Amino acid sequence: MKYMLLVCGDDTADASGMAPVEPWVEELGDRSVRLHGHRLALPAEAVTVRVRGGEVLRTDGPFAETKEYVAGYDILECDSLEEAVEAAAGHPVATIGAMEVRPFWPMWDEEDAETAIRGIDTELTQAARERDLERTLACYAPDAEVFHLADGHERQGLDAHRKALQDLFAAADGPVTREVLDFRVQADESVGFAHSLVRLTGTRTDRTALDDTLRVTTGYRDIGLRRLITLEHAVSLKGA
Repeated sequence: MKYMLLVCGDDTADASGMAPVEPWVEELGDRSVRLHGHRLALPAEAVTVRVRGGEVLRTDGPFAETKEYVAGYDILECDSLEEAVEAAAGHPVATIGAMEVRPFWPMWDEEDAETAIRGIDTELTQAARERDLERTLACYAPDAEVFHLADGHERQGLDAHRKALQDLFAAADGPVTREVLDFRVQADESVGFAHSLVRLTGTRTDRTALDDTLRVTTGYRDIGLRRLITLEHAVSLKGA
């Protein structure tokens, strides 16, 4: 189970005798207990946002004026709360501040994340069959980074991807079959990556055959309540 470890500092505490954090990070990383983490800027650099009556109220500074503040975070994967507490107790900041250990929302699991990503891939396949441009692009975040190298031509950016899809669908006489030959997924609660081989087949309006296989690497991120493609790199294997 995953736990969020909030590292709470105290601006009145003397940190001169505190042990360095790096050995703790290295040890838990080697044991695959600590998955990710980072320091945060000081509360003076925070911005607090509230919405009241439809008006956005912005206040410079932290949510609460207090000597304790969140100085950083770590994401842990432990078999039990007791193991997470033990890991938190080993953090050097625990000797001068406090560590808040909080489980991730229990409804999330890796299988759900993979299912969501496979659902996006299924949506791309159905959209290609119908040559539906907007349905295809709805699977991508507006700021998605897209890089395709096909037929010796390099295309970068979502606008270039839109134009390439327009040309592909306009040139096809009938459905475009998108066959996923291999699909491997790695995902967690917020991001995911997939590596796949995708074969596109069909018939062009000039009666020539469309047949191309792409090696595709795709990155996904949670955007609100759904996942979208935020990174895609595709290379044609034609002539390789």
